[in-house]
Amino acid sequence: MMEWIESREHLDRVQAAHKDYFVLGFYAGFSSAAQRALTEWKEFSDDHQKLPLYIVDVGKVKDIHKTFNVESIPVVLVIRDGKEHSRFEGVESAAFYAVHLGGAAPVHLAGPTKKKAVRVTVYTSPGCQPCNLVKTYLRSNGIPFTAIDISRDERAARDIARRSGQQAVPQIDINGRIVVGFDKNKLAALLGIRENRSES
Repeated sequence: MMEWIESREHLDRVQAAHKDYFVLGFYAGFSSAAQRALTEWKEFSDDHQKLPLYIVDVGKVKDIHKTFNVESIPVVLVIRDGKEHSRFEGVESAAFYAVHLGGAAPVHLAGPTKKKAVRVTVYTSPGCQPCNLVKTYLRSNGIPFTAIDISRDERAARDIARRSGQQAVPQIDINGRIVVGFDKNKLAALLGIRENRSES
């Protein structure tokens, strides 16, 4: 089920009706990326009609994006128990949303000799250019990931600092292995990405 949010009052009713869980997407008609994302959201929703998916058109319904600190479009938020649980930035496929929102099995990436289930989490902060490079690199190689902004999630910030011994961002958790910084070689090795040798 996909439904458009018509007003702040409409969103309040949605939050009251779905106190445990719902998904909120942010769309803008002027964004070609958002238009592509909308196509994927519709496909995902058609396959998962019982999952409550609501879309905010930031060009028509003002200020809701500010409440959720949404600074780029498109974005999908998972709201659990009235709070943001996770955030997916940029355009992802319907299959990606099926994995991360629809309760499907983990994505499997085909390596040269075997298949390996991969879970990737990128820990970021606002204004971090290397964080954006990591996310672009993962998207360009078809790697689904969850992005967590540690400036908004103190628990996640403490957890990743405890696990890695560092407070820097980006940090990338790949099946429990931590990579600090945008280290292409380590990321490629852990994710089975074959680098183009012509790249400098």
